[in-house]
Amino acid sequence: MKFARVKPLDAILATAKKKSLHPTLGWFQLTLFGIGCVIGTGIFVLTSAGAQKAGPGLMLAFAIAGLICIVAALCYAEIAAMIPVAGSAYTYTYSVMGELLAWTVGWALVLEYAVAASAVSVGWSGYFTGTILNEFFGITLPTYLTAGPLWLGGAPGGFVNLPAIVIALLVTWLLMIGTSESAKVNAVLVAIKVTALTAFIVLTVPKTDMANLNPFLPAGVFGGFGSGIGAVGAAATIFFAYVGFDAVSTAAEETKNPQRNVPIGLIGSLGFCTIFYILVAAGAVGTIGGQPILGPNGIPFPAGSEELARQCALPQYADMLVCSNEALAHVLREIGFGAVGNMLGIAAFVALPSVILILLFGQTRIFFVMARDGLLPEGLSKIHPKWKTPYVVTAITGGIVAFAAAFLPVGQLADIANAGTLYAFMMVAIAVMMLRKTDPNRERLFRTPMLWLVGPATIAGCIFLFLNLPFEAMIVLPAWGAIGMVIYYLYGYKASHLGKGIVEVPEDDPGVVSH
Repeated sequence: MKFARVKPLDAILATAKKKSLHPTLGWFQLTLFGIGCVIGTGIFVLTSAGAQKAGPGLMLAFAIAGLICIVAALCYAEIAAMIPVAGSAYTYTYSVMGELLAWTVGWALVLEYAVAASAVSVGWSGYFTGTILNEFFGITLPTYLTAGPLWLGGAPGGFVNLPAIVIALLVTWLLMIGTSESAKVNAVLVAIKVTALTAFIVLTVPKTDMANLNPFLPAGVFGGFGSGIGAVGAAATIFFAYVGFDAVSTAAEETKNPQRNVPIGLIGSLGFCTIFYILVAAGAVGTIGGQPILGPNGIPFPAGSEELARQCALPQYADMLVCSNEALAHVLREIGFGAVGNMLGIAAFVALPSVILILLFGQTRIFFVMARDGLLPEGLSKIHPKWKTPYVVTAITGGIVAFAAAFLPVGQLADIANAGTLYAFMMVAIAVMMLRKTDPNRERLFRTPMLWLVGPATIAGCIFLFLNLPFEAMIVLPAWGAIGMVIYYLYGYKASHLGKGIVEVPEDDPGVVSH
C-alpha cells in the first residue's frame, strides 16, 4: 500500500488554486528566466573540467548533453503545462506514481539544488579571486583561503574556499530578508551574460587553429562506465550546464497561460543555450587548445582529483585550459584580449550570484511543497513574521551550501548535483508516459511529439549519462537516497497529509518569497 498513496491530480490542482502564487510571468520572461538559470557556472567554469575529460571533444559533449536535455524538456513541457504548480518533478511524481517515489524524487531535487548552488559558489570564487582581486587590485589571496584541501581535489596548500563561503551566505541572507530577484533585474543579468559570451565567440572562433583540435577525442567517445572520461563522460559532467531549465517548471504556478508559455520557455531557453555552448567550446578549445593532462597510462587524470591538482601546480601546465579556475577569461587573456577577458570576468562576478539565488530559491520551494504535504516538519517552512520568507529552511540550506563550497572543487560538486538531476528527469519521463495511459482524456494543450520515442529516449539518456559519471559521484545518489528513506519512514510516512486522509491542505498557507 505504500506505493498506492497517489495524490489525485484534481486535488493537487485544487490545492494549488486555493494556495496559488500570483501569476505574473509571460513566455518571454520565462524564456529569459530559463536562459538566466541555464547560463551560469556550467559554461563559465566547467569548460575546464569538460576539456580534461574529453579534450576538443568537449564540443561533442555539449551536443550529447543538449540532445538528452531537449528530449527531457519535451517531457517536462507536457507535464508542466498540465500540472502548473510548484514542486517540479516531485509534484508530478506524487500525482502519478505515489508518495514513496515522490519522496525519492523530492529528496534527489534537494541534493541537486543544494549541491548545484555550492558548485556555482565555487565558480564565482574563481572569477572573484582571478579577475576582481588579482587583475584589478593586484591582490593575491593565499592558497589556503581560495581552495579546498589537496586530498579533496583542491590545491596544494589549500584549506578552505573563503570567497565561496561568503557569497553563499550573502545570497542566503538576501533570500531570508526577502530581497528576491525581480524579472527586470534577471533580464539585465541575462543580457550581461549573453553579451559577454557573444563577445567571447566573436573574438575566439575566427582565431581557431585546427591543429588545436587534434586529436579531437584523446580519451575516446566512451571512456567506460564509472570512469567519467571521454566525450560521454564530459557530457555527464557538463549536463550541469543545462539543468536550469527545470527551474522554469517550478515557476509554472506563477506563469500566465502556463499551457502555452511553459513549453515555449523550456524549449526556447534550451535550444538557445545548446547552440551557444557549442560555439563557446569551439572558441575556447580552438584558440589555446583543450588537450587533457594525461596520466602515465595515457588516460586523463580525473577532473577535480588530487593528482590533477598536483599537475596544475607545475609551471608547464599552469596556463592550460584544463587548469584554469576562470576558463573563459583565461582564454581571452592568452590570445591578447586581456581587457575583454577582464570584462567577461566582471560579467561572471556580477551574474553568477543570481544563479545561486535561483537555485536556493528552487531548493526552498521544493522543501516548502514537501512540508505542505506533511512529508517534512511544517516548522521547516516557518515564515518569518517580518520578512515573510521561509527563513528556517533557507538558513539551513544556505549553511549546507556554504560548507560544501568551502572544501570541494567545482567539478566534483557538478557531478554530484547531476546524479540527483538525472534521476528526477528520468522519473518525469516515466510520469508523462504513465499519465497518457491512466488519464488519456485530460486536456493537454502541449503534447510531447512522438512520446513513444521521446519518453524512452529520455529515460535511456538519463541512465546512460548517470552511468558515465565518475563512480564516486554515482554512489552519492543511493547513499543520499538511503538517508532519505530513513527520514521518510521515521517521519514522513506517518505525518503525511495524504496518509491521514487529508487530500486538500488548509487555506491559511504562508506565502513564500517569489521572483
